[in-house]
Amino acid sequence: MNAATAAARRRISPRRAAARAVRRLSPRLKRRLIALTVACLVLTAGYHFWLRDSSLVAVERVQVTGVTSADAARIRAALTTAGRSMTTLHVDREALDRAVAGYPVVRRLDVQPDFPHGLRVKVVEYRPAAIAVSDAGRVPVAGDGTILRGVKVEGSLPTVTVDGALGTGFLVDRGALGAAAVAGGAPAVLRARIADVVRRGDDGYVAELRDGPELIFGPAIQLRAKWAAAARVLADLEARGASYVDLRIPDRPAVGGLAATTLTPVAPAGTAVTVPPASSTDAGPVTPSTAESAVPNSAPTDAAAAPTTPSAEPPTQPAQPLTTGAGGGAVAAP
Repeated sequence: MNAATAAARRRISPRRAAARAVRRLSPRLKRRLIALTVACLVLTAGYHFWLRDSSLVAVERVQVTGVTSADAARIRAALTTAGRSMTTLHVDREALDRAVAGYPVVRRLDVQPDFPHGLRVKVVEYRPAAIAVSDAGRVPVAGDGTILRGVKVEGSLPTVTVDGALGTGFLVDRGALGAAAVAGGAPAVLRARIADVVRRGDDGYVAELRDGPELIFGPAIQLRAKWAAAARVLADLEARGASYVDLRIPDRPAVGGLAATTLTPVAPAGTAVTVPPASSTDAGPVTPSTAESAVPNSAPTDAAAAPTTPSAEPPTQPAQPLTTGAGGGAVAAP
């Protein structure tokens, strides 16, 4: 017999090792182990078939919190009735969900047994994000498109237009669904300022503010980042008076419609930039082409007006920055 065969015979499986260990136990210890096993089985069976549904742990008090809608009293009553048919060791969450299935304002239930006779139910409600407007009328909707019929609306909400059928429990129009998502993603303080959310050509979804610029969102994605960028821009005093804020790239929002303030010619370092003195005959606004001719290395736009030979005399007037005139054109500062 070689060494490999001897090593294989010496190897014992875990089951065989356990059987050998049991055989080595004394009869008295074996009886105790068997009694303990039987007791565990009896207790487990008693828990499943008697104790967890026993009146010893029956629910007697149901505490319902978080309900603020007009159906609050009926929701509490439905949950209380369903909860008192349970025990703290056997809470049927599906039965609780069925009890409030007819109330669209209920988003979810957070249930916590309070041993031995209590049950705490926290109702998490949908919050209206917009008013869906269709041929069937106006109805509040949540940010995910859930239709909230009968839910009381507090304050001002943006409107979204529904094209076609409204739907029963959920918006079916994809355009209105995206607009509701944009409205639902807005911070509460900004949502009250939104007049409506529309889908407009290449701009995608656009939120029109009552006292501010249009917010261009593009597709209804990255809404949290886009609304954060919008809040930053609207809080910036320099952005006041803008006609729109483009949020399609939330890391780089673009502000449009602001009037230009100061135009300073750009020249290489060490180069003096001067503006020729204006004559009495052409003291009007300087056109873009004229302003361009004042910058070094730019070609003159009028060949007749361009000097043919460099002047040897130094300029008689110091350099002046270009500022914006009342009409939006660039003029030389006096």
